[in-house]
Amino acid sequence: MTVTITKCHMENVQVLQEISIETFHDTFSNQNSPDNMKAYMDRAFTIKQLESELANRSSQFYFISVDKEVAGYLKVNVGDAQSEIMGNGFLEIERIYIRNKFQKKGLGKCLIDQAIEIAREQNKDNIWLGVWEKNDNAIRFYEKLGFVQTGVHSFYMGDEEQVDIIMTKKLI
Repeated sequence: MTVTITKCHMENVQVLQEISIETFHDTFSNQNSPDNMKAYMDRAFTIKQLESELANRSSQFYFISVDKEVAGYLKVNVGDAQSEIMGNGFLEIERIYIRNKFQKKGLGKCLIDQAIEIAREQNKDNIWLGVWEKNDNAIRFYEKLGFVQTGVHSFYMGDEEQVDIIMTKKLI
């Protein structure tokens, strides 16, 4: 199994959209109404929205591939691109999405390591992320990697307000 991580560029927006929709649906459709899922995905994963995010200099996307097949991606934010005001010493991991058939192969850890490397290159002292309070597997995964809960924030799935746990990891 050959794993590679490559930066995602504007010409990759179609693949980014396909993987975003697939992975988000597979992860969250069992616990959310079809209407709320559709409303969220129709807003978050349009080509126009993803192009806007790709064009933001404070955000970066990376594909992770296994044997040249795109298995998922990472999105990180700094500065004012962060979904919460955290300050200049922080890098946000906004998305880590792995396609179902590639889960449990260590790819999530590879993407966390990539985020840590980016944070260190940018002289950030902390990384943080928001994870849905009902996503127990993800919470345990992040805890094993040294993240601790430092707060909560709201996340809207369609018209439903949900709670994301904010988890932070110090890099010093």
